[in-house]
Amino acid sequence: MKMTGRKFSYAFVLVIFLLSACKKEQVTTSLPRSVPEKEDVSSQGIIDFLNAAAKSKHEFHSFMFLRHGKVIAEGWWNPYKPELKHTLYSTSKSFTATAVGFAVSEKKLSVDDKVISFFPDALPDTVSPFLSKMKVKDLLSMSAGQDPDPTFKTVVSDSNWVKSFLAKPVVHEPGSKFLYNTLATYMLSAIVQKVTGERVIDFLKPRLFEPLAIEGMDWEVDPHGINTGGWGLRLKTEDMAKFGQLFLQKGKWNGKQVLPVSWIDEATTLKIYQAPDAPQSKKDSSDWMQGYCYQMWRCRHNCFRADGAYGQYIIVMPDQDAVIAITAETPDMQDEINLVWEYLLPAIKTGKLAENTSLSSNLKQKLSSLALPFPVAGSGSVVASQISGKTFALESNNKHLESMNFQFMDNKCQVSMMIDSSRYNFSLGSGQWITGETTLLGPNLLLLAKAHFVGLPPAKVAGSFGWKDENTLELVLRYIESPHTETITSKFDKNNVTVGFHYSNTPDNIQPGLKGIVRD
Repeated sequence: MKMTGRKFSYAFVLVIFLLSACKKEQVTTSLPRSVPEKEDVSSQGIIDFLNAAAKSKHEFHSFMFLRHGKVIAEGWWNPYKPELKHTLYSTSKSFTATAVGFAVSEKKLSVDDKVISFFPDALPDTVSPFLSKMKVKDLLSMSAGQDPDPTFKTVVSDSNWVKSFLAKPVVHEPGSKFLYNTLATYMLSAIVQKVTGERVIDFLKPRLFEPLAIEGMDWEVDPHGINTGGWGLRLKTEDMAKFGQLFLQKGKWNGKQVLPVSWIDEATTLKIYQAPDAPQSKKDSSDWMQGYCYQMWRCRHNCFRADGAYGQYIIVMPDQDAVIAITAETPDMQDEINLVWEYLLPAIKTGKLAENTSLSSNLKQKLSSLALPFPVAGSGSVVASQISGKTFALESNNKHLESMNFQFMDNKCQVSMMIDSSRYNFSLGSGQWITGETTLLGPNLLLLAKAHFVGLPPAKVAGSFGWKDENTLELVLRYIESPHTETITSKFDKNNVTVGFHYSNTPDNIQPGLKGIVRD
């Protein structure tokens, strides 16, 4: 078919327009990138932070630094990767509160609504005066009035968490005293589902996740299919940073008001002090004494944050127009955030910085080479050849591990474990991480919660091995969408083996000195 010059011109313009639109849409799915000095941040300050992190007791997994809405530094410690989700633990709470914010803005509920009004069929026989007074805002501000926190006992022993929560004694006037209560956040999730007919994750999809181009997230549920609310959300590091940037921008994204400014202000301002009678010296040195908001914490330096166990942070810095997202595993979250105040905060400058291509290049190289250490390679080739292909039967143990089989070939170790009559296979590399998937539940703070990980995909793992000495094999399995690692140490003596298991989030071995023998 012949096309005239004018028709060709129109078609050409249309194609260019569509290509331009597609390109523009592609750009908005991720945050814009820049270099530190262009956004008046010192590359040297970020390098100093990374050096300090390397010498610290903290195991960092990822880090993203935004200034003026642009990513100026980002890094993942291998085998953690940009495309991987990461367990957020209590950082999930801030997303649950945001779901409440959307529901409030759509007049589906009010923060002054009484909690018992949502669950008339789950109430105890006697509703105490304090329970009758409990409001949604008391759940949001961790001042429900219960003491002690009922979370862990409830989620591992009860199937109806709503009914269990409402049955717990309310010993303080709601709103009067702070007590960190993760089950209270779960109740917020249950309330959102009650008034919207959707799980929190589904309710947030068109309102939060899709506008911010957040994909691939998942969230744990209770035995009744309600999102756990106070934990269990998994997102990528950039998704965390986007959430922080949305709050920094007072709820606006790509020129559209996604979340009302009024809710941002209400959710991020002081509602209750954690320890009003604490000495001033303690208040001055602690980021857990600055006041609690709606499922967010106030920080020193006029910042606020979402945070989760073992060091998951979204830190919003309004005075500096900056956001910092971190995933990690640490035994000391205060010491971890101290590194941010000591190195990253002073790296943010008020005046213009000159371009420094050499320094920014050094930073870029350092960020791209971040990696966690492998097990010590050692020398166990003789023992490896002797045990390769053999299956060891294990004595009765609390891991229900029945047998282990080892195969060595080409600097790789194939391990097969029989647990509760189910077989789990892992591939591990020497001086490298070999990634795979497993349905075996790994270390987790809420591992014993009913319905834990039900309906979620297999866990992604990265495995590496080494020899601590000529007879002792160390297997390291990193659950790379969580903060945690399992280390299995096997000491061989002819046809006998002694196996010890250690989870990185526990201070002691969970199963030391397990005996085994070669099975015929």
